[in-house]
Amino acid sequence: MAGQTGSSTPGDPPGPRPYSVPEARLAREIFGPLGGIVEIGAVRATGTWALPDVSVGDFLTRRQNEVDRLLNGIRTVCGFSDAAMAINDDLGWLSDYEVAAPFLLLWSGGVEGVPERREELEEPATVRRMCHMGADLQLTHFLQALISGALTAGTEAQQGAEEVAEILGIAVDLADGTGRNTPTSVFRTWRVAFLPGILRPDSSAPERGRAGFRAYARALEELLDHHSVSRASANRETAVRSGKFCREATT
Repeated sequence: MAGQTGSSTPGDPPGPRPYSVPEARLAREIFGPLGGIVEIGAVRATGTWALPDVSVGDFLTRRQNEVDRLLNGIRTVCGFSDAAMAINDDLGWLSDYEVAAPFLLLWSGGVEGVPERREELEEPATVRRMCHMGADLQLTHFLQALISGALTAGTEAQQGAEEVAEILGIAVDLADGTGRNTPTSVFRTWRVAFLPGILRPDSSAPERGRAGFRAYARALEELLDHHSVSRASANRETAVRSGKFCREATT
């Protein structure tokens, strides 16, 4: 259930440890941020930012197909065993529980600060800020952990980049769905937040690990840039058709 300790605790960042990380630890580093992503998505889905209106269980029921696709993708790209996947159930984040403001504070890295009165954390404007920051932070940590898991499993970029991009897209939709966060924005944040520490000359990451992260960065950039261009072209075409329809309707 929510409240476990260790790397599953809200806000704990996964570290760059490819090829030598125990499977159980990798699973916790992935499923921890995923719990924050789902919780934040459930809060956002209320439309009110009021915590009494939040039902994680109802949110999961409505989005079950997406959650199943995401979990299956994680199993595939990270090569997780049944025991590793069961850690997700053990942590309890993907279940029905009461969302408390301190959880959101932790998911968002404590940026909001601890007020004198807990009630101040529950104000809708504060909840909204924590959810925005939490989505930015946990999606970035999720991507780092996912790539680490893929590399540890031996899933190199040429085999795994498309799957990672698809999983990231589902996670973004769960956390946000409004366009504020996109797979491209999460990727760019990950690239500046994690890659320099992994690739710098004095990094403790093994050379094979550095090469793996660099390959994923290049492959994901190409995939996501292509997706962004395709989406922009589709939007322009829709706008042109809409404008043509409006002109014809007025003639």
